[in-house]
This record gives sequence, structure tokens and C-alpha cells, in this order.
Amino acid sequence: MTKSKTRAIATAAIMGAVAFVLQYFSFSVPVLSVFARFDLASVPEIIGGFILGPIGAIEIIVIKLGLILVFKGTSSMFTGELSNFILSCSYVLPAIFYYRKHRTKKGAVIGLLIGSLACVVVAVFSNLFLIFPAYIKLYGLSWDSIIEMTHAVNPLVTSKMTFVLWSVIPFNLVFRVVTSIITFFLYKKISVPIKRWIQ
Repeated sequence: MTKSKTRAIATAAIMGAVAFVLQYFSFSVPVLSVFARFDLASVPEIIGGFILGPIGAIEIIVIKLGLILVFKGTSSMFTGELSNFILSCSYVLPAIFYYRKHRTKKGAVIGLLIGSLACVVVAVFSNLFLIFPAYIKLYGLSWDSIIEMTHAVNPLVTSKMTFVLWSVIPFNLVFRVVTSIITFFLYKKISVPIKRWIQ
């Protein structure tokens, strides 16, 4: 194994550890989603992905989730971790693939926008047809109870449709836009020394 390859693997591990710390200190935004928590773990995921490529980004996400399970365990019978993996990948991978073909500031902005929109779309379908159905089955709940819990903190939510419109979409959109803005301003400052070290 070459020195650059070894350093790339070490970089993925470090980025994964940073993502873990950032997710460890996540916080809830109940007015948008009573279930999801806000964190900045996607910042090292996408910066690492821009540097290391899509495989590196997936490695960072897996390391982050592995550390979360080791140090915090799961409070959702792994549905939260599955959702985290799906949404993290749906955000970072489209952005990375676009940026790798358009390595300019404009390319980065468009890539981040594409990733953000892709994540919102995936969030809608994964929450409706995979994550919440699994959560409901595992905990013996119903969609009515999910809607009722969300309605208690967000009166606009009264049905599945309004749950999507006023909880899933705004939360994920705000989440990814904030992450994208931070990434845009940090990327060059962080990537230049890391690339030099890897090479």
C-alpha cells in the first residue's frame, strides 16, 4: 500500500471521527421534527468526499455510524441509523459526483444544491415508505400516533401529507442548506492542507 493510500484511509478515519463528535452533540428542533435531530456531521462527510471521492465519503459515514453505535447505542432499533446512512449518502454522493466533473466554485455550489434537493426527495420517500413504517412496526405504533406526536409541537401537521409538507421537507431542507453554506466557506481552507498531506 502506497503512502498516499495509507494517508487517504487515515483521513477518512479522522473525518469519520470528527463527524461522530459533531453528531454526538446533536440537538432537536421540535418545531420542525419531533423525531429528527440537527447536527453538522455532514460537513466533514462532504468535505472528505470532495477530497477522497464517493468511496471515501461512504467510509466516513460508516465510521461515524459505527462509533455512534459503539458509544451511544441505538434508541430507535436501528431505524434512525438506517435513515442517517440513507440521507447522508443521498446528500453527499450527488454533490461529489457533480463536483468531480466541475471543479470550480460554481460547480461546488451547484453540486451542493443538487445534493440538498436529492436528500429532500429521498427523505420524503424513505420516511413514508421505509423508516417510519419500520419504526411503527417495531414499536407497535400507528401513523395516527406519529401524526399526533408531531402535531403537538407543530400544529400544521394533521395528516401524512402535512407531515411531509411541514415537517420532513422543511427540516431536511434547512438541515442541508445550513450544511452546504458551512461547507462552501470551509472547504478550501480545510482541503488544501489535507490534499498536500495525502500527496
